[in-house]
Amino acid sequence: MAIKYYSTNNSTPLVSFKEALIQGLAPDKGLFMPVEIPKLSLKEIFAMKEKKYWEIAFIVAKKFLQDEVPEEELERICKEAYDFEVPLEKVYEKKYLMRLDRGPTASFKDFAARMMSRLMQFFLKQEGKSLTILTATSGDTGSAVANAFFGLDNIKIVILFPKEEVSERQRKQMTTLGNNIRAIAVDGKFDDCQELAKQAFVDKKLAKLSLSSANSINFGRLLPQTVYYFYAYSKLFERKGEKAVFSVPSGNFGDICGGLIAKNMGLPVKKFIIATNENNEFPKFLNTGKYEKLTPSRKCLSNAMNVGHPSNLVRLIALYNGQMDETGKIVKMPDMKKMNEEIFSISVSDKETRQTIRRTYNNYNTILEPHGAVGWFALQHAPEGVTTGLCISFETAHPAKFPETINQVIAIKPNLPKSLEGLEEKKEQFKEMANDYAEFKQLLLKK
Repeated sequence: MAIKYYSTNNSTPLVSFKEALIQGLAPDKGLFMPVEIPKLSLKEIFAMKEKKYWEIAFIVAKKFLQDEVPEEELERICKEAYDFEVPLEKVYEKKYLMRLDRGPTASFKDFAARMMSRLMQFFLKQEGKSLTILTATSGDTGSAVANAFFGLDNIKIVILFPKEEVSERQRKQMTTLGNNIRAIAVDGKFDDCQELAKQAFVDKKLAKLSLSSANSINFGRLLPQTVYYFYAYSKLFERKGEKAVFSVPSGNFGDICGGLIAKNMGLPVKKFIIATNENNEFPKFLNTGKYEKLTPSRKCLSNAMNVGHPSNLVRLIALYNGQMDETGKIVKMPDMKKMNEEIFSISVSDKETRQTIRRTYNNYNTILEPHGAVGWFALQHAPEGVTTGLCISFETAHPAKFPETINQVIAIKPNLPKSLEGLEEKKEQFKEMANDYAEFKQLLLKK
């Protein structure tokens, strides 16, 4: 039986993976989640040790998609999506960095966007349909989605980004492609961009545009993000049954939800560390049981994490048997005891971020960018006993995407990966607009 997906707002009929992927957001404004999470046995997980990344992706994805995507097609998709290296860098003892920055846009978002784009294209070709995808980005999502969907004749991409809160290189990765990619700079925050997109999804007057999402509100983005947890663990475990600690820099919480799904599939996890920047609404919630959105979100060095109300928090709450609506209102409290047993969360300041970049370089000759530094700081400041044993911290973007910060802190200009070479000379094309839904709606209708 194919896995069905429900809405976290519980007032939408169950759908297939294909329907969840194409719709993006549920009609009741909830996010789609699997009714049941498939399992991987420890034997299957341990057997991943000798496999390539794409092979592990195929094993994990098949558990969700075996009744909807033919095996040979899924194998092809995984091979195409993951044709780059995924380094696991030992820093000291059993403390590792997983560098998720070797894809075509030098960001961890490549892992999700590349598989998602190929799955979407597969399903759309089956039915001869086309889509317009709206994506809000605080930094790296936009460039990864733009690259992954670039040139597809049945999908158009519209990217919303906060005008003052993305780096120059992040912006140019979105605004220099053209073709089926359109970028819009919004005079506001990421949360404003996200809200504009969400309004459009449920606007009946825009139904003729066949809108969908490539943000992590789409379950098609979360599924691929479960894979690198399995990959890291399978390559680094030393004894069968050993449990790992994962430190995850978190903004919109898609990445950590991927990890929690991996744990529910059977991955041996000792603890998740949710590392936020100064947007500290979740660490406060975990400590107090009271959730308050942070409006407006705080502008930090780790700009992709400048989120005052993470969309995927509703999924995290659901995984602990609670319910939160899209506004942040808790309808049913989750199991806070279990959540605190499995998760530690800490907010990291910009000052601490800079200090971590400096110390890590001076002590270990390792260069971190701001997001990875937030995750590494959190790992170093977890409660005593949590970080004994295998620990893996995510480096989610290439340091070369933040040359000004790196140069200011450690007086080094990071080497450019090939994917960023020549970006400065490319011509940009993007529209600027106010944080105004009526204006955005008119833009969509005109285009």
